[in-house]
Amino acid sequence: MSGDFEAGRPVRVRTTDPAGHTRAPRYVRGQVGRIVERQGSWELADERAAGLDRPRVEPVYTVAFAARDLWGEGDHEVTVDLWESYIEPAGKDEA
Repeated sequence: MSGDFEAGRPVRVRTTDPAGHTRAPRYVRGQVGRIVERQGSWELADERAAGLDRPRVEPVYTVAFAARDLWGEGDHEVTVDLWESYIEPAGKDEA
């Protein structure tokens, strides 16, 4: 992972359902949003919660989602901060 997601790029949140802690809210998993900005790089919260001595450090991004896409209504956006391993590029037809 390299921190290559630029502002405006469409991304899809991975649909993983880990057995332990994750900071990827269930309501955004599988959804397409767009990168707003990179927040910096931080220890992966999932691995910190699992007690790993040296959790991975990954870029964290603010990702915006249309409320209508998440809940079927609303004309606003919802932003969520997500570690890079939670997201993947979305297809151009998904943007």
